Amino acid sequence: MRCQYCNCTESKVIDSRPTEEGSSIRRRRECIGCGRRFTTYEKIEMVPLMVIKRDGRREAFDPQKIKTGIIHASNQLPVSMQDIDSITTRIEQAAYASMESEIPTQKIGDMVMAELKALNDVAYVRFAAVYRKFTDLGTFMDELQKLVNENKNLTT
Repeated sequence: MRCQYCNCTESKVIDSRPTEEGSSIRRRRECIGCGRRFTTYEKIEMVPLMVIKRDGRREAFDPQKIKTGIIHASNQLPVSMQDIDSITTRIEQAAYASMESEIPTQKIGDMVMAELKALNDVAYVRFAAVYRKFTDLGTFMDELQKLVNENKNLTT
């Protein structure tokens, strides 16, 4: 680390602690050349994750879009913001943990559907209606019937 006062490249770390939000490390350093102290921050460099859209376009991964979709699906349902934030965080972590530089929207959508299915059936169906692009009542009813059958199997 180069000293901001004398440009010396030698320094020693005097104190090191995480920042309040825990996303970086704050380090107090002392320059070996001039003896002055300065602060540096160390942060994890995130590898950009790209999302492959259905039409083949690529765009940067944006967890806010996942959160917005879940909020719309769970509108006026007993789903807390804490639940929504937790789901969004789990999906974001899973996407980055996949170790892929590109992830298809289908995989992200499937993760959202699995989370919503465990959380709230109505939110799940609402999300599925948009995500799977139900074009007619028949496909919508097929999805509802699958859900009803799964719930029957769980209760018996």
